[in-house]
Order: sequence, then C-alpha cells, then structure tokens
Amino acid sequence: MAETYPVVLLVEQALSPADAVQVRSLHEELVAEGQTVSYHVLLPIQDAAARIEAAMGSLAGGDLLTSPAITMSEVDLESVREECQQGSEEELRLTLARLADAGAIATGRVIHEPPVDALAAEVGAIDGREAIILTRPHVVAEFFHLDWTSQARRKLGVPVLHLLEHETIEGQSAGGGEGISGA
Repeated sequence: MAETYPVVLLVEQALSPADAVQVRSLHEELVAEGQTVSYHVLLPIQDAAARIEAAMGSLAGGDLLTSPAITMSEVDLESVREECQQGSEEELRLTLARLADAGAIATGRVIHEPPVDALAAEVGAIDGREAIILTRPHVVAEFFHLDWTSQARRKLGVPVLHLLEHETIEGQSAGGGEGISGA
C-alpha cells in the first residue's frame, strides 16, 4: 500500500492554474516513488471588516460635504459577511478544481481563525509532512518577519515553503521577481 504524504497548503486567494501545476510539480518525485500526496488547503475568509470599511469610504468619499454621514445601520453587515463567506467558498472551490486539474488529490476549507494558528492545527491533526504558503509579496511584513511564513517557521516542526502567487519557482529563485509576473 502506498504511503500518504500530507501537505498543508495555506493560500491567500484562489490559485491560478499555473500555481496549481507548480505546487503539484514539487512532489512529482514522491509520486514517482509510489507515494500518494494529499493536499489540505486552508483559505482564510475574506476580511469582512476591510470590505465594510472600504464600502463606507466609497459611499461617503465623494459626497462628504453634501450628504449626511453614513451610519453603520446603512451598511448591511450580515449581507457583507455572507458575501465574504460565499466569495471565500468560491475561491476555495476554484483552488480545489485547479489542483485536481493538475492531477492532485486535494481537500480544503475556509478558515475563520488566525491563518497561522489554523495551519499549525491542521499540520498537527493530519500529521502533515510540510506546509506551503502561497501569498502575494508582502515586503514590509516579510522584512519584519511578521508574515505568515515567518510565523509558521517559528511555530511548526515541519518544513515551510513560501511561494509567491502567479510567479514561477524559477522566477522567484532568480531574485528578479519581487512582484507578480504574468499570470
């Protein structure tokens, strides 16, 4: 019977098809040796508070002097929360479909707890062998080691790999890719 190699994947947003292929390619050697690699995807729920703040800013922004102040009662908080949940679930569905299209076995869930805490709990629960974190570049957080990857490396007892979304491994390792390259 083939040994299972569980990998926990923490993603900031839906994976592109190229991201899914890249993640899958990291474990081709294990698959060739007869191991089954399973991916356990964690996707944090979209930030409802930031969405509400942005919505209120856009509602009041241009008409601040001519319209009455926007009150919290005018923003349907529950519908914003539901929209964030649905958006996150759709991003998770896309991610799982793209991993499946790349030949991967994947399950996942939308998380509501702090991302690194959820990552640590999932690694422990499934006896994860490694963690992969896919994010956009966060230069300031990375500089001060406040990013998810730095936190996870301090907290987990497994290898942690940080990949930039929409950028190839080769592009990242060449040092020229500080931003997002072509999708």
